[in-house]
Formats: sequence, C-alpha cells, structure tokens
Amino acid sequence: MNTHDVVESTVRDSYGRIMSYLAVNWRDLEAVEDALADALVSALESWPRTGIPDKPEAWLLKVARRRLMDRARRDRVSERALPALLAMSEQAHKMESTEVSFPDERLKMLFLCSHPEIDPSIRTPLMLQTVLGIDAGRIASAFVVKPSTMGQRLTRAKAKIRTDRLTFALPDAEQLPQRLDAVLEAIYAAYGRGWDDLAGVDSRQKGLVDEAIYLGKLLAKNMPEEPEVLGLLALMLHCEARRNARRDDMGRYVPLSEQITSRWSVPLMTEAEHYLCAAARSGRMGRFQLLAAIQSVHAQRARTGRIEWKEIAVLYEGLTRLSPTLGVLVGRAAAVAEAYGTEQGLAHLEVIPQAKVVNYQPYWALAADLYKKMNRIEEARAAYSRAIGLCEDFSVKQFLHQRAKELSDIQ
Repeated sequence: MNTHDVVESTVRDSYGRIMSYLAVNWRDLEAVEDALADALVSALESWPRTGIPDKPEAWLLKVARRRLMDRARRDRVSERALPALLAMSEQAHKMESTEVSFPDERLKMLFLCSHPEIDPSIRTPLMLQTVLGIDAGRIASAFVVKPSTMGQRLTRAKAKIRTDRLTFALPDAEQLPQRLDAVLEAIYAAYGRGWDDLAGVDSRQKGLVDEAIYLGKLLAKNMPEEPEVLGLLALMLHCEARRNARRDDMGRYVPLSEQITSRWSVPLMTEAEHYLCAAARSGRMGRFQLLAAIQSVHAQRARTGRIEWKEIAVLYEGLTRLSPTLGVLVGRAAAVAEAYGTEQGLAHLEVIPQAKVVNYQPYWALAADLYKKMNRIEEARAAYSRAIGLCEDFSVKQFLHQRAKELSDIQ
C-alpha cells in the first residue's frame, strides 16, 4: 500500500476520532480542522522519505496537537486550554509506544452537531464534515448549493459553537430523545440524498449512502440499547440490499414490487434483520423501526414469492399515527390500494390536502397509476404529466413515459 493510500485509509478510519477528540478538549472546530489538515499535509510530505509510522493515527494526533499548541502560544489563547493540550501530548506519546488508544469522542460530536442552538438545516452538513472529514465543496454539491454558501454556513455554525460555548458532551436523560431524533434525522437525510441517485453516477451524491451507513453503525456501536438507532440502521441496510436490482441490464428503472429478488444482497438483508430483531426486543416502537419493518416485509418476497400488502398496510397505519409525514401518507395509500382495492387507496390519497402535494412527485406517480387502473384516462394522463415534470432521474422519467403511453391502449 503506497503512502497516499495509507493517508486516505487513515483519514477514512480515523479523521472523525482525531477531530472529535481534539475538539472536545480544544473547543474550537476551525482551529482543530486547520491543525489536522496541517498534520495530513505533513504526512504526505514526510512519510515517503521516512517511512510510514507503525501507528499513523498516533502520528497524526501528535502533529495536530503540536500545531494547536503553537497556535495557543502565538495567539495567547486562554491558559486554561494548555493543560488539556499537554494531557493530549502525553496521551499521544503513550500511543506511540504502547497499545493505548485515545477515547472515541465521535458520539459527543454527533450530538454537538444536533444541538438545539444549531440551525437544523446545517446539522447534517456539519456532521458530514466534522465526523467524516468531507470537504465543504463536496457537501455543497450534495446539497445543491454554492460551495461559498455552504462554507459560510458551516463557518457560522462553528463560530456559534465556539462563542456560545455549546456543550461537547452527551445530553442528559431529559434531552436525549429530542437530540437523538435530530441525529437520526440528519443521518437519514444524508442517506436519502445518496439513495435518490438511482444511477449512482451523480458526483454530488457520491459516497453519501456509505457515509450514512457508517454513521448509523457508529451510533449502534455506542448506543446498542436505543431501538430507533437500530431501526434506522436496519432501514438503510434493507434498502441498500436492493441497490443492484433498481435498474435492469439496460439501465431502466425497476419498481420495488417488480425487482428480481435474486439481485438482492442476502448478507445485507440478514444484517438488517439482525438489527431490527434487536430493536424489537426493547418493546419501544418508533418511526424508523416501522419503516424498517415495512422493508422487511418486502424482503420476505425473496423467500415466499409474494408481498403481504395487508401487513404493510397495517404498518403504515401505525406510522400514520406516529409520524404522519407526506411520504408516509402516500405510502399508506399505495399499500391500501394493493391490499384492499384501488378505490380505497385512491380515497386515502385524495384526502391529502392538495396544497401539500403540488410539487411532491411520488403523489402524482401513484395517482397516475391508480387513475389508470380505474380507467380514468384523462386524470391519469394529467397525473403522469405532472409526475414526469417533477422527476429528476432520467430512468424514472422513461419508466413513467412508458406507463403513460399505455393509456392509449386502454381507450
């Protein structure tokens, strides 16, 4: 393995740990980022000459710590920070000579990023940058904003953390549920952006799915008793198991109910079921567990050859009571249509306020399909046109165009 590969591997595995460990003690995210960036540059410059150290992570921590101490002396930063830096120095020295490792503070960093004082719109980008080391430019692309805009938002968030002295610690029992929900929503948002890239070729979304699953596993490792953490991880893994079946050999979109189950990943489905079963043992049901359970029922088709739509409809009913989001309401209508008939499904769909669905593509795609089944051709044609116009993925557009063409055969 060459030097660049080792640096890249170390960053992928250790960036968040080093960043979080230093930030918890130093309390200045931008200063820590600069110090760690300097350490990485030093590694690229010196390791080819001196050889790769036995413990690259310890080497990076030591150099980053030195940069912070230099800055402290130069800027005359409060002397209260120096004892912490000296302690880190001693810790880094021990790591170089023994098997001692430094504490993993990434969980604290995730919760810091979801602090109530942090703007909800910047929480996910802040997690991606501070815990995973993704640069602002790539994050900006993933969230479809200018790099300068994303950079400014991240800078403001870090400044707020520093000036308001937001707590680098796990929330207490009373705050934990709300803060945990924010962390889970941020991870789910990152996963959703990557999942929407059906073809897997959009550089803006590249890697977001893997990063979200990585964060989910980090949370599960540190909070194994939290059922919603396990539920979210199960949900992402079940969806990821079907990635290779979402398009056929010609690159055309294939809806879930028509996918070839032999293309689904058995190891990923098995892993997802493990987490979902562990979550169920808690006896505390939540949104992500119900979403994962729906995907679990779909996964059973690989074994039984059929989809238990009534079971899915029941799960959606529970979701509607717990979290009646627009996506859940549309999903329930689709499940009811399959389980109890098109008319009932359409009735559930049509009670959703029109003002909420004007630009919601899944609503119009489902409406078009249900109108088509009921031979309401003009309404189906209008709904297909709306769904196609709102669709960003080319293969899905092609799929909907083909379904719309079939309307002429019905007349």
